[in-house]
Amino acid sequence: MAVNELYRQKRCSAADAVRHVRNGDTIIVPTGAGEPPTLLTALSEQRRSFRDVKVCQILAVRKYAYIDPETVDCVRHVALFYGSATRAGGQAGWIDFIPNYFSEIPAQIERGQIGAEVVFSLASPMDDQGYFSLSIGTDYTMAAVAKARAVVLEVNPNVPYAFGNCRVHISQVAALIESEEPVLEVGLPAIGPVQEAIGKHVADLIEDGSTLQIGYGGIPDAVVMQLTDKRDLGIHTEMIGDGILSLVESGTVTSRCKNYLPGKIIATFALGSQKLYRFMHRNPALEMHPVDFTNDPMLAGQNDKLVSINATLQVDLLGQCGSESLGSSPYSGTGGQADFVRAANRSRGGKSFITLPATAKNGTLSRIAPVLSPGTHVTTSKNDVNYVVTEFGVAQLRGKSGKQRAQELIGIAHPAFREELRSQAKAMHLI
Repeated sequence: MAVNELYRQKRCSAADAVRHVRNGDTIIVPTGAGEPPTLLTALSEQRRSFRDVKVCQILAVRKYAYIDPETVDCVRHVALFYGSATRAGGQAGWIDFIPNYFSEIPAQIERGQIGAEVVFSLASPMDDQGYFSLSIGTDYTMAAVAKARAVVLEVNPNVPYAFGNCRVHISQVAALIESEEPVLEVGLPAIGPVQEAIGKHVADLIEDGSTLQIGYGGIPDAVVMQLTDKRDLGIHTEMIGDGILSLVESGTVTSRCKNYLPGKIIATFALGSQKLYRFMHRNPALEMHPVDFTNDPMLAGQNDKLVSINATLQVDLLGQCGSESLGSSPYSGTGGQADFVRAANRSRGGKSFITLPATAKNGTLSRIAPVLSPGTHVTTSKNDVNYVVTEFGVAQLRGKSGKQRAQELIGIAHPAFREELRSQAKAMHLI
């Protein structure tokens, strides 16, 4: 049957598309802007007709009506990473959480450790061969497409058609709906003097020809702003955003020095502006791939001089990084931080940077602490951490003893806390 005829047969209303969901199903939804708003709104409207349905997603960016403590027995959100839409529910306990490394979610889906009976995803329009591109949220969604009983797409002309392993054929689709609203935009974070100072410390240590993984946040973007004088940078990352786009436009990114997939920008999801999404459309220099490809430390680490730049909330004097909770209270998730720290450690000449402001709570609390706050979820272990950066400098920890680490980290703490930290380190027999 011709692909256009299949398309017509499978096109339906959002209310009808949601009826492919059965009680007890887990619906897999892509990261961030790849979530399909019309489908999730229709699911929200019908939520009380379901029992024990789960919506599993690494980062929800909009708070749909189904994210509701009153109807969790009907439809419950299961987070793989908390964001602003789900954090309060996670902290209150009515949103579930599955600990994970981002790179391993596809394998967990394939092995049945994470359910995937249904996929809801935003998609580009179909091409002449019958393929849609899941360009904005390729991540673990491709593994779910291969596993699911029903793949339901929200087809939108504003979604770019990207190259790479991110395509779904019409024959794999159970139902599709059409929408035309602009893809969700996420602007660049605010950057202040602290972020700028941290960014300069990191940028000074990035060499020409490096390949970058850049996380989301004010500090990573402050680094990006200070890289425009570098040459021949490459990109092998999980998220492509407007910061990376600005480096491409400045001529800083050429990707020609990459050992692995030279000449190609590699990512697994996109979060940015309409300008970014237009840049992605049929761009031969960009490929979107599943996260078990982009974030695999063995694959990413094949690039020489791989640089990973990520943020944390607290670091102890051995270098353990708590990046996803405030004590025992969940805040975000592991994401790809551990994946790329390990990738950079494997890379010849690689460098991983964990960044944080030296203080919190208006300067009253040191983020560098003798020990992590009770209950803190450790994201990057003491065995994996390399560079830790605050506005006061850089501590290089890999290969250093406990004593040396404590001294290095106290040296980049806020000066007002250094004596207290030294005293506590002595009491712990660290120095």
